[in-house]
Amino acid sequence: MPGFEPTIDLLFVYGTLRSEFDNPYSRRLRAEADFVGAAEVAGALFHVAHYPGYRPEPAGRVRGEVYRLRSPVRTLADLDEYEGEEYLRVRVRLLQPENEAWLYQYARPLPLERRIVSGDFTQP
Repeated sequence: MPGFEPTIDLLFVYGTLRSEFDNPYSRRLRAEADFVGAAEVAGALFHVAHYPGYRPEPAGRVRGEVYRLRSPVRTLADLDEYEGEEYLRVRVRLLQPENEAWLYQYARPLPLERRIVSGDFTQP
């Protein structure tokens, strides 16, 4: 069928939605999704405030986690609201494990001098 795209039910998280954090939305994600495991994507992380922002450039690797959403449409709609206008939900190619997932990309200018060199928000 032309224009048909299968539903992507994987979500890559790199910030406050990760399992190391305890907030209403990270708890909700864990309740509505199955943890797949650690993962990496190409790109870079930056400290925005008490949370990070992702961009596909400059080159690097970003570490995070992947979840398989049980009800992708509902869960993503709620997470879209949580992330707000600061973030855009985009499709990304996972490097490890190789697959495609959703990711929330920071949509505003980033403080380039505040790059998280390790690529891991939990280990700057």
